[in-house]
Parts: sequence; structure tokens; C-alpha cells
Amino acid sequence: MTEQQKHFPEFYVTAPQPCPYLAGRLERKLFTHLTTDKPKALVDNLLKGGFRRSQNIAYMPYCEGCQACVSVRVLVDEFKLRSSMKRIVAKNRDLVACRVRAVPTSEQYALFREYIEARHADGGMVDMTVLDYTMMVEDSVIETFVTESREKPEDPLSTDPNKWPLKAVSLCDRLSDGVSMVYSFYDPKDDARSLGTYMILDHLDHSRRLGLPYLYLGYWIDGSRKMSYKTRFQPQEHLATDGWILAQTK
Repeated sequence: MTEQQKHFPEFYVTAPQPCPYLAGRLERKLFTHLTTDKPKALVDNLLKGGFRRSQNIAYMPYCEGCQACVSVRVLVDEFKLRSSMKRIVAKNRDLVACRVRAVPTSEQYALFREYIEARHADGGMVDMTVLDYTMMVEDSVIETFVTESREKPEDPLSTDPNKWPLKAVSLCDRLSDGVSMVYSFYDPKDDARSLGTYMILDHLDHSRRLGLPYLYLGYWIDGSRKMSYKTRFQPQEHLATDGWILAQTK
């Protein structure tokens, strides 16, 4: 194998299987392995160009006759809070977001299990063991971090936020032009907080403070209620055949 072949990714296609988002359709994925010998710029360009990362696999939809999955990124500097979002921020003023290294903990896993069993009991992640969770967090060839959002008690026994109750966790990748939210989960019992929206708002603010222009939210799927929340974060760009284009406001 030549040095050029070693650095160029080899792509594979999965067999068709039922689509988890659109009933009656089949999905296939185009994927490649991310390894430490691949140039960092190549991996970065894949993740900025419509691929998503799961551990050390980069994948994107490759479905015959269907282009419903659309990559979405929010324009950080132009984003403005809606009134409903300002209320969510206010409800969560007692939360402290701590950026930590991508190291799994038993506390994270306990919250992950609670979230999955309450919200996605019929999904593919319900069988994930603590080892699977460890690999999801640790197995990355790029700069990856975890945001832990913790609730400050009214009378905290400790001034260390790491000892406060864990309410939400987000696994993210740092790209050259933005932050990519890989996977998030939260306390499913605390619906009033709208923690899913809170985490996106928090990472928009974090990206702005880092001077990064984009927050990548993965795929939006027209017709999927599970993905409809992503259109609330405007302005945003969608990846089309000609590159990233400004999406119509919804």
C-alpha cells in the first residue's frame, strides 16, 4: 500500500435496512473508518461535508431514491433567541455547564440509561452496555469534549460544581469552523426545563465564545417529528449538491 493510499479513505456501503425515521422506507449508509494515520484535515473536511461521526466511523445516508436527510448547521453569530428560548434560558439559570475531557463516568452512564429507557426504549441504543457507552465517548481520533450540565442546589454543601446533580450531557466534536453535537441526553423526568433545547442554546453560546461560526446539528429529516425541533434554530444552512445554502425560515 502506498502512502497516498494509506491516507485516502476507503468507503463502504451498508446493506438496506428499515429506516428508523420514515415508515416504509429503507436506509443505507456510506461509511469509512477514521484512523490516526488519516490526515486531520481530511477527517475535518469529512465531518464538515455531511458525514457524521460514531466512534471512529464517519457515515452519511446513501439511500436509493431518497434524499430526506439533510445536514444542518446554525449560523452562530446571526442566531437570535426567540421569546420561548429566552424563557428556557431563564428556567435553567441554576444549571452550570462544565466542559470536561471525553472520559466516561458511571454517573453519566446512569443518566444515559435513564434517558434511553424513558425516551428511546424501542431504539437501537437500548442494549448499550457500559462498555459500549465507554467506546462511544472515548473512541475518537479528533478533539472531542463532553459538556456536563449540573444543577446548583439552593444551599450547596460543596462549591465544586462536579459534585452537584447531573442533569444533562452532550458529547461534541471540535471542528476547524465549529462545534458538532454528536449525541446528547438528559434527565427525562424534568420536562419543564426543555433540556434538549437548553443544550443547543448552551452550545451556540459556547461556539460564539470560541469564535467559531457554525454549530452542526447533524441531519434534519423532512417528515420526521423526531427531527422537527432542529428547524427552530435560525438562521441555518443546509447542505445541498452545490454546497451549504441558507435555508428558508420556518
